[in-house]
Amino acid sequence: MTAVTPFMKGHENLGPLESRYVDVASLPWKKTPTEGVDMKILMEDKETGMLTALFRWAPGSVLGKHEHVEIEQTYVLSGSIVDDEGAALEGNFVWRPAGHQHVARSPNGALVICFFLKPNKFLEGDLAGQELK
Repeated sequence: MTAVTPFMKGHENLGPLESRYVDVASLPWKKTPTEGVDMKILMEDKETGMLTALFRWAPGSVLGKHEHVEIEQTYVLSGSIVDDEGAALEGNFVWRPAGHQHVARSPNGALVICFFLKPNKFLEGDLAGQELK
């Protein structure tokens, strides 16, 4: 099994088919390359690029133009995430097909859970050419 929850205590003692009960509050927030956006990795598989994570957006944060290489799913726990096509408000869900490109913003801040099958590909700015979640 290549999927793990980084920083999860006791993970190394679990058998390959045992459930992983994650104490999310004990996981650290990790800075992302995007100013004002931090993440908690709930599950990742570095071999495939699959990732489930909480993202905490500070008010005014902007994620530069990027492409979703595979389907991306976002559920908004609080606040909102907006782009030129619309807004995902608290309690709502948005998913984007593979190949979708956009700039995401959070005017008032947000807490979201996202599911990625592959990392995003950044198209503009300092992150252009990089594949990041």
